[in-house]
Amino acid sequence: MTHDQSTLARREPGDPHFPVADPGIEEHVERYTDSDPALGRRAYLQVVTAFALVPVFAIAFVVVYFAVPRDASAHLLGVNWNVQTTLLGLTAGLAVLLIGIGAIHWARQLMTDTEIAEERHPVHSTDAEKEGFVEVLNAGVADAGVKRRGLILASFGGALGIMAVPALVTLADLGPWPTADLRKKTLEYTLWAEGVRVVNDTNWVPLKAADIEIGQLINAEPENLRDLHGVEYQNMKAKTALIVVRMDPNSIKIPESRKDWQVGGILAYSKICTHVGCPISLWEQQTHHLLCPCHQSTFDLGDSGVVVFGPAARALPQLPLKVDGQGYLIAQSDFTVPVGPSFFERDSRNDFKEGDR
Repeated sequence: MTHDQSTLARREPGDPHFPVADPGIEEHVERYTDSDPALGRRAYLQVVTAFALVPVFAIAFVVVYFAVPRDASAHLLGVNWNVQTTLLGLTAGLAVLLIGIGAIHWARQLMTDTEIAEERHPVHSTDAEKEGFVEVLNAGVADAGVKRRGLILASFGGALGIMAVPALVTLADLGPWPTADLRKKTLEYTLWAEGVRVVNDTNWVPLKAADIEIGQLINAEPENLRDLHGVEYQNMKAKTALIVVRMDPNSIKIPESRKDWQVGGILAYSKICTHVGCPISLWEQQTHHLLCPCHQSTFDLGDSGVVVFGPAARALPQLPLKVDGQGYLIAQSDFTVPVGPSFFERDSRNDFKEGDR
């Protein structure tokens, strides 16, 4: 091996620009893998083995993820260990460790061992320097032993590539795949159904159509919400929240497709803003506008809840209403479109379009 110090400028003693003498490069000591081909071959096999073991642990990670129950535990050293997370950590950790060990062993024992020192150069590179860089890069690839030891590069690439598999598998923890059937049972479903009474959300008193005055706004929920408890109650309450308003029938626009969704000017809309899901109830009686306090999206409740201002892109979902035999407000069905903010898989073909008159 040689020592390349030809590019270093010789520093004269006493030079004020270089008060410390250049110590130069230390005497080169030949590596044992360079002096003994058998040892070099052994180091080569060690690197390949390290990279080859990575897929084994990556596949083991996937097997553990699907085969080991999440609630499985083991008592060891006085501690209760979750078996799945422990094995996932071990398999993923060992895979990453082997990549590091293989790469470091490759660099220290098999790549070029030539020491090079250069003076600092200006940031800007000339065309000649750029061409020289390409030559140096190609020389570095050759010094890395890739051409002579092609299996190292192949195993290294395979080791890095296979690590994408455990990462992709863990994406399943983000939740179930949002199929159309699952969305109908979750995101697109609320407790509102035919015959469900509309009640005040503070005292649970059923709303009687005759008692609601023109200009009045009431925050409401479905009566059957009280049958739920805990997290299920809170989740459903966030989706079923309703705004009931009464307006002069002569001052509002009712599409032909929704003419039987109201009772004497009483209409019901989702309380959840279609922008990012804020609860809204800032009611302007004269304009029939409902303002969201978060980002000022404004909806015209006198015109099927269409957006008249702000970042919201969809009208407020409207709940079809009717009255029962006692004059109380009840739902005709669930919302015909999902409530709340939009999501990628949402089918918007059935949304209200302005002009549906």
